[in-house]
Amino acid sequence: MKKVAFHTLGCKVNQYETEAMEELFNKNGYEIVEEDSLADVYVINTCTVTNLSDRKSRQFIRKSKKLNPDSVVAVVGCYSQVSPDEVQEIEGVDVVIGTSERDMVVELCERASTNKEKINIVRPVKTYKSFEKIRIEEIKSRTRAFLKIQDGCNQFCSYCIIPYARGPIRSREYEDIEEEAMRLAEAGFKEIVLTGIHVASYGKDLKKGSLSDVISKISRIEGIERIRLSSVEPGLIDKDFMKSIVESGKVCDHFHLSLQSGSDSVLKRMNRRYDTQEFREKAELIRNYMPDAGLTTDIIVGFPGETEEEFSETMSFVEEIGFSRIHVFKYSPRKGTPAAIMKDQVQGDIKNRRSEQLIGLGAKLAARFHREFDGKTMSVLYEDGNSGKGFYEGYTTNYIRVKTPSQTDLIGDIIRTRTLIGDDLTMEGTLL
Repeated sequence: MKKVAFHTLGCKVNQYETEAMEELFNKNGYEIVEEDSLADVYVINTCTVTNLSDRKSRQFIRKSKKLNPDSVVAVVGCYSQVSPDEVQEIEGVDVVIGTSERDMVVELCERASTNKEKINIVRPVKTYKSFEKIRIEEIKSRTRAFLKIQDGCNQFCSYCIIPYARGPIRSREYEDIEEEAMRLAEAGFKEIVLTGIHVASYGKDLKKGSLSDVISKISRIEGIERIRLSSVEPGLIDKDFMKSIVESGKVCDHFHLSLQSGSDSVLKRMNRRYDTQEFREKAELIRNYMPDAGLTTDIIVGFPGETEEEFSETMSFVEEIGFSRIHVFKYSPRKGTPAAIMKDQVQGDIKNRRSEQLIGLGAKLAARFHREFDGKTMSVLYEDGNSGKGFYEGYTTNYIRVKTPSQTDLIGDIIRTRTLIGDDLTMEGTLL
């Protein structure tokens, strides 16, 4: 039996798409093996958010050829899409596919193997017109499932390469989403995470429906108890949206609300479509409808021109909002974006200091959020652990990680659990 190995970089969307490609190989008689194993085909699903992502992709390409010089190496995804010629010139690359045509990956790899030819089928993102129907048929895990409902982005933030890699927004048809959601429910999944590149824009290209409508349809599927949203933009949040998701009774009270900076002047240079006042209002609206909501976010430090005063504004705003968790990124210039050629690039040592300060504040806010739920009873979906180790871990609806002792298998179950203060990232649990 032929063997194929995958190496995936980047976001949850990439992980979803890798699983879909794994199924295609499996259906064609391939065995899926670990990425450091001897294989006939290596598929690298790339990310290109930073130059570091590109470098990691190149490293794995070289590693694959060392493992098996006679293997076929296929490079797919965002890095391939943005820099197809650069990827093709990397020694050892046989097949180059962008962010479309991944349903042809098996056919192209076999053609490259048989004919000993180099294949590059990357086409311009401006030609992308509809959602690519690559889906997951077979279920591997036992807990929450990711369901891709959308692709592409029209925002063009000044630091971001994604619109150039993924193309314009393309939404998945209702019927297709509903069909996969029903299959997930039948497989025993209780939580579904709606994911995409810019989930908040769902339906705008179809000129019909919205994210609220998708949630409404999925919430009526028997067996699905939780619906979680991946990262969303502040512009999505309004009274109608909040009212509709509360009425569904299944949407988790956790919002990854993308901020990037707490300084209005930096937000403007980033070409973000909101200011801190709007963000503040959206956070308050969420908490009015869902008082226990966890608010997580991403923040970039050291964006070009960021002054000490602007960074202080971010620190103050982050503390004011009281995020339950923050992900801190040091700005990295990405070739092809407006920000990469902006003046006043911030020095590395300054980025490092600001990152450390913000991470420290994030830990303080996480601990404060946990204290609000000390001794409370919450529903936890257990996702990993084993009875041999004596504990299991899972998440509450508002995205608190809980570690609970148990001698019986809890994975895949939603159980009422009393939560107690643990460390900055995890609370201790006691089964009721």
